[in-house]
Amino acid sequence: MLKFDVAAARQQFPALALQDEGKSRIYLDNPAGTQVPQMVIDAMVDVLKSKNANLGGYFQTTRDAVTVVDNAHQAMADFYNAADPQEIIFGQNMTSLTLHFSRCLSKQFKAGDEIILSRMDHDANVGPWLQMAADVGMVVKWLDFDPDTYEFAEDALEKVLGNKTKLLAMGMASNCTGTVNDTAAFAKQAKAAGALVYLDAVQMAPHYSIDVQALHADFVVSSAYKWFGPHQGILWARKTLLQETFAYKVRAVADSDFGHKFETGTQSHEGMAGCAAAVDYLAHFGEGATRAEKLRSAWANLSAYEHGIALQLIEGLKKFKGLTIRGITSANAMHRRVPTVSFTVEGVQPDKIARHLAGDNIFVWSGHNYALEPINRMGLMDKGGVTRVGLAHYNTSDEVDALHSSLHKFLT
Repeated sequence: MLKFDVAAARQQFPALALQDEGKSRIYLDNPAGTQVPQMVIDAMVDVLKSKNANLGGYFQTTRDAVTVVDNAHQAMADFYNAADPQEIIFGQNMTSLTLHFSRCLSKQFKAGDEIILSRMDHDANVGPWLQMAADVGMVVKWLDFDPDTYEFAEDALEKVLGNKTKLLAMGMASNCTGTVNDTAAFAKQAKAAGALVYLDAVQMAPHYSIDVQALHADFVVSSAYKWFGPHQGILWARKTLLQETFAYKVRAVADSDFGHKFETGTQSHEGMAGCAAAVDYLAHFGEGATRAEKLRSAWANLSAYEHGIALQLIEGLKKFKGLTIRGITSANAMHRRVPTVSFTVEGVQPDKIARHLAGDNIFVWSGHNYALEPINRMGLMDKGGVTRVGLAHYNTSDEVDALHSSLHKFLT
């Protein structure tokens, strides 16, 4: 296993060297979007400089653009461990792709059918399905988590799954509690009942390896700007399912075009190039004969490092009187969470904490962060939500200490 060198990793990110009035920036806002390495920037600029054309022509720039697009689909197939690059669909972001697919999939549902949504999810994997259900006349059921453990019980799905269930939509990891869900087990149960499974991997993808061939799901989607790439969404779906699913598209696109029929209009080729570069950036932390193998090895290295600084963050927060961490805190359970740590402080509005930290050039988010269901489930909506700190592999132990120090000034 390669030894992870955080200092070397940081040197690849221009944004990490920026200062404001002599203060270095501490990026702990990563669940909302990460910074990008120079190789991603270079790949995007190269397309805009010399490969900027539509697809399907006979001249050099269009041939180069085709190569960019093909390479990007293969890179994402490796990222998800997909069987075929034709199973990869690019779009603007996870939210836009999910809204689009909810419209497409609605064609195969009818009034009285049931869908199961998650109380732990970001609204991008809730709102689109609620709208679809209302349009079709479907019945919505909820997969509920325990607000004391911040996890789903093993039998949580069994309580709501039935012979009328047509779709399970849930997140692989929470952008609020940080919980990593056992989506493979839940997906297997849903598939056995004849339901489709749509997984939101947005918060999982920056921290752990994703293997769609082992997940039992039908759809897995993430946004590259959450894992060191540009503003792009990338969805994987089974090839046979793509072939069968209705697509809203223009007439010139054939139904046999698999994933391409869902990539409406001219895509962001520079964004695709940036995604491929971000995949290559991550792969260079690992070892193996193929890029897919390197990615699996890389995530083992990166997640091990993140577990250490996440535990440091959590142990430091535990020392503050009146502070409640809204997620898993056990030292031996770091593998059951991502390093996204939300907390509340008795009597203190979360936005005031975020504002104070910003004064020390420490970037965090506050509020509901689009996690409407978990915030409501925990009874925090009328209390201003949470303060959310999100680590990535380029964050350091010193930055975690700086957060603790700044909080100490404000809370004691």
